[in-house]
Amino acid sequence: QVQLVESGGGLVQAGGSLRLSCAASERTFSRYDMAWFRQAPGKAREFVAALNWGGGTYYVDSVKGRFTISRDNANNMLSLQMNNLKPEDTALYYCAAAKPTRPFAPRSQLYDYWGQGTQVTISS
Repeated sequence: QVQLVESGGGLVQAGGSLRLSCAASERTFSRYDMAWFRQAPGKAREFVAALNWGGGTYYVDSVKGRFTISRDNANNMLSLQMNNLKPEDTALYYCAAAKPTRPFAPRSQLYDYWGQGTQVTISS
């Protein structure tokens, strides 16, 4: 069982930056595909970015060029650097991990473990 704990959310003005972190309990973290999802009030959960064990990435079009996903396998950490934030980025952001047997794809159904989320609020 992988436990994931997100941190780094907060309230910032539009145009600002935040860096989200996700600490994983699993000592074989490096073998897991990892991703960030978000859910705004009244909306469905949305894929944001994913990073597989080999360094491959996916980003949703709305964050390309603004967000960067990265991982520190030595410390079992996943990060999401978010720049030039917009009010529409406001959401609860979740970290997720997929078992090594899963295909790598930006689909929530393929992720087996989820954190509790960290709130990101962008004011205009």
